[in-house]
Amino acid sequence: MDLILVGLPGSGKSVVGKRLASRHKADFVDLDERIVEGDGRSIPDIFAEDGEEAFRALERRAVTELGPADEASNLRRVIATGGGTVVDPRNRWSLYRDRLSVWLDGRPEVLAQRLRRSPNVRPLVTGRDPIGAIRDLAGRRERFYGAAGMRIAGVRDVASVVEAVEARLADDLADPDRTDGDAASELHDALRRMEARRAIVVSEPCAYEAAGSAIVERLATLGWAVETVMLPQGESAKRLAVIETAAMDLARRRVERSEPIVAIGGGALGDAAGFLAATYLRGIPVIHVPTTIVAQIDASIGGKTAVDLPEGKNLVGAFHQPSAVVIDTAATRSLPGRHRRAALAEAVKMAALGDERLFDLLESGGPAIARGDAPAWDRGLVAEMVERCAWAKVEVVMTDERERAPGGTGRISLNLGHSLGHAVEAAAGYGDLLHGEAVAYGLRAAARIGVALAVTPVERAGRITGLLDRLGLGVDPLPYPVTTVMTHLAADKKHHGGRLRWVLPTATGVEIRSDVPDSVVHDAAEAMLAAEATR
Repeated sequence: MDLILVGLPGSGKSVVGKRLASRHKADFVDLDERIVEGDGRSIPDIFAEDGEEAFRALERRAVTELGPADEASNLRRVIATGGGTVVDPRNRWSLYRDRLSVWLDGRPEVLAQRLRRSPNVRPLVTGRDPIGAIRDLAGRRERFYGAAGMRIAGVRDVASVVEAVEARLADDLADPDRTDGDAASELHDALRRMEARRAIVVSEPCAYEAAGSAIVERLATLGWAVETVMLPQGESAKRLAVIETAAMDLARRRVERSEPIVAIGGGALGDAAGFLAATYLRGIPVIHVPTTIVAQIDASIGGKTAVDLPEGKNLVGAFHQPSAVVIDTAATRSLPGRHRRAALAEAVKMAALGDERLFDLLESGGPAIARGDAPAWDRGLVAEMVERCAWAKVEVVMTDERERAPGGTGRISLNLGHSLGHAVEAAAGYGDLLHGEAVAYGLRAAARIGVALAVTPVERAGRITGLLDRLGLGVDPLPYPVTTVMTHLAADKKHHGGRLRWVLPTATGVEIRSDVPDSVVHDAAEAMLAAEATR
């Protein structure tokens, strides 16, 4: 077994790690020391001469060279990471999986005092107010450290920290089948924090068979009472009549305001279950367990819930933030190929908003995800894509939950590709096209409109549409009349003052325009339906 120690500079990872390794006659590995030994320079010199990005590349190599987790039944290695090691999604994927990970979480004031006395130079702290620098790092890194299996908080002496880790280590060694991070375990923790009496699982037949039944069974073994409500599959769940029937079911089961809905399924299921939670008893908690890629990277994040009307998609809804979102990328391995591919359109959208590393990831690894290649999951490619998309959306939503911010910095930016995308979905009767497929067509149209208005550089439009080509998205002509699509576009909910606000890509992000001529939109819609190349 491997033990991973993470935390801010000065949190005691090395001293605690050495003591634990000595107790168990295990190998002690200091990743920073390995980097220094391999490069021949000190970490401050690497930062000063090559920059932080070069150091992070060396750090990723050091993590890779650790190899797979040691599966022995006793403690074999104790690994102390650098303070920023687990910020990288691939590093965290490699280090946290199949290993016991512990976050040593100390108060910034205490850590700053330790750093003042330390002979080691910390490049990200040197030259700054130590307490302010540590607080800044703590705020930016908490979510990455928090993914560790155990947290030791507060000010403790080394002996106390070692004993706390020893207690958890003893539990893991006694129960080698114990798992952290699976959906049922995370749900168990969330329900316990909420002090819920029972869980109300809302799912649909395919998602329940693939993931829901195992989660329900595991929750039952952990002592939870579980009720199950089934909705239709796909967009069929997003009808007011379905919500009425489900609400009546909740009433018959005497569901109380403190009892959370656990939504297990894809984006459409999450929209419907979220709307049910938002409206039943004027609002009950909801926990999302998204089982599709598109739900994990988009639909389950941000608190938008809605159902459809014949006149348009998502026209009746509410903002209702989830109490938790539990994501297990392993659940997406068995998705049909068409669903995997379609989901990548939402990832392309997030890349177009300005995440260049996500762009690179999709260009190099997107086809492997679309094909369902096992290494894309095993090596953390899918996990990094999901995380980058999900956290980017969280950050946007935190600044503009109800889509009221002016300009292109608010939540409306997330609608890139969705205006004509939703119109195409409506023209297809919400049946012929998957949501991601429609968004891909919408992205192509947005790029074309942006080029026509000199908002989108031709090179940027080419990169967006070239990636969609590479992923096989939006490449086939569509049979819907342009007049039908334009009629549905007129019902788009992003209208303001009688004009539709268009989200158009720029060189590094997006711009919001409400002055797009109807003729430009019509031409873009025609080209989109004909699958013409973006010029």
